[in-house]
Amino acid sequence: MTDVAPDLTDITAHIVSAFVSKNRIDPSQVASLIVSVHQSLAGLGGEAAAEPAADETKSRAEIKKSITGDHLISFIDGKPYRTLKRHVGLHGMSMAEYRERFGLASDYPSVAASYSSLRSGMAKLIGLGQKGRKAKAPASKAKPAPKARKPKSTVA
Repeated sequence: MTDVAPDLTDITAHIVSAFVSKNRIDPSQVASLIVSVHQSLAGLGGEAAAEPAADETKSRAEIKKSITGDHLISFIDGKPYRTLKRHVGLHGMSMAEYRERFGLASDYPSVAASYSSLRSGMAKLIGLGQKGRKAKAPASKAKPAPKARKPKSTVA
């Protein structure tokens, strides 16, 4: 039994002709479509080429623009998020890998400033992190015991 390698040129021709028959395309774009389809088919079965990190590094202006008070703009999909950690995790990266991939500083935030302050306020309101202080606070603010009253004299 022999493995017959598919003829990429023949498959490319079938795919391109099917696409062109169902879609409007400028004749000048047909050549680039053929090349694109052929390269895609040739890349199947092999390892996916890693995207160069140099193309993904962002300029200072893009980085500054991505940080707003209410949201952080993701460099992966361009959408705003209050926190990037979950979004980045869904794409198989940690925040450190995300920062490295896009050339961000190690202090690039993973949570929007307004969301962080909101969560901090909520935590303070319910007393998180106050275990040691709350245990001592009631003892210092305890009301003193009521003074004993002098009995009224019954002699008139």
